[in-house]
Amino acid sequence: MHIAIAGNIGSGKTTLATLLARHYEWEIMYDGEEGNPYLADFYQDMGQWSFNLQIYFLHRRYKNILDIQNNSNSVIQDRTIYEDACIFAPNLLGMGLMSPRDFETYKSLYDLMMTLVSPPSLLIYLRASVPTLVKQIQKRGREYESSIRIDYLQSLNNKYEQWIESYRDKFLVINVDTINFSENSEDLSIVIDKINAQTNGLF
Repeated sequence: MHIAIAGNIGSGKTTLATLLARHYEWEIMYDGEEGNPYLADFYQDMGQWSFNLQIYFLHRRYKNILDIQNNSNSVIQDRTIYEDACIFAPNLLGMGLMSPRDFETYKSLYDLMMTLVSPPSLLIYLRASVPTLVKQIQKRGREYESSIRIDYLQSLNNKYEQWIESYRDKFLVINVDTINFSENSEDLSIVIDKINAQTNGLF
């Protein structure tokens, strides 16, 4: 079983992945932000470092996917490979922070990789408004995230909504504005019940 969590920066992907891994005794595969050599530079100068960052993430997540597909255990994944190519890279292109030439190179590499990638058993999309994202980003206090622009978060949110509308495999939407699974055990139980309903017969 491969469960993947998608969502904007600060939506709670890592928190939910950790809670679900503990509940179901699944293996967990984290996003890979820790130790990323480009992330801090990217938030200081997005145009300069956008291509480098996206290539780093694409390589990291493709390797994760291959590891998951070769793993006989159930795995929960913090962020998906789809988000890089369907949301973050197009968003950078649209904002003029990645050149069309770099985007085409990136997209051709992604398309090649996707010929060997299977979709997750269930995708969980964490939907959150920009005020909720800002609140949670500030709460976790990562210094390199302090310069994230509001318009960048909003643009990403718009891309996420467009993407989830076109997603054709099994998915579940959790509204983070109204469900606080990180601090409320009853809300976490609601999420688990929704997952159980979606994965019935997959175990």
